[in-house]
Amino acid sequence: MGKELYASNEKIKSLFDLSNKILGFSITQIMFEGSADELKQTKVTQPAVFIHSVLVALGQDQQKPEMVAGHSLGEFSALVANGALSFEDGLKLVSKRAMAMQKACEKNPSTMAAILGLDDKIVEEICASIKNEIVVAANYNCPGQLVISGSIKGIEIACEKMKAAGAKRALPLQVGGAFHSPLMEPAREELASAIESTRFENPFCPVYQNVNALPSKQVPTIKKNLIDQLTAPVRWTQSVQNMVKDGGTQFVECGPGKVLQGLVKKIAPAVEAASL
Repeated sequence: MGKELYASNEKIKSLFDLSNKILGFSITQIMFEGSADELKQTKVTQPAVFIHSVLVALGQDQQKPEMVAGHSLGEFSALVANGALSFEDGLKLVSKRAMAMQKACEKNPSTMAAILGLDDKIVEEICASIKNEIVVAANYNCPGQLVISGSIKGIEIACEKMKAAGAKRALPLQVGGAFHSPLMEPAREELASAIESTRFENPFCPVYQNVNALPSKQVPTIKKNLIDQLTAPVRWTQSVQNMVKDGGTQFVECGPGKVLQGLVKKIAPAVEAASL
């Protein structure tokens, strides 16, 4: 992961090397040569995706974006891409976020599930109908694909109800916890102080933030939304719809894989979507 990128130019190489110093271990060695299990370590996964995404964007000689957005963790990459955060500060926050989320997962064992082929409103109503358990909509990925998050028992109950309501599939996910749900409150509190004490600059273009799918350019608003993101749903469908409404016609995904490119095409089939 990222080995060819490392060799592409000296600037990229220096930022990879800087990442090792910031994190206090050789993440490049794990990214380039590590096993899948090593990459899945909490302290590795989120920083690795962040580093790869940002450096792919920085390595491209192209015009600055007119708007940016990121899915969950990707919002931190987007904030580096639009000049709101430095690479160094972004990586420090992502590392703190990963460790805070891990602690929250250990405190409250929980999980997530992907619901396919059911209207968002029906998914929301079923989640709200489950009493004495936490179950919420967590990721609005695209029409017909919504991820729910909550307690292990709550997700089990929800999956059965979703299938009964006509969902094509209700798939429990192999994740460490209930991300983007109230169960991440301990992580939100821990990350809040780190975000508040980090220097943010006024970005050169708006970021469409996960919590409300709206464009933000004001630093206080960006910080608040970034803090709230841990316990709020990722409104990716709505973010892309609003970006298109505001004039977005070409979407470029920066990072490992082509997942977001696929989601954008499902949300807005008429726009051009590609990956780097």
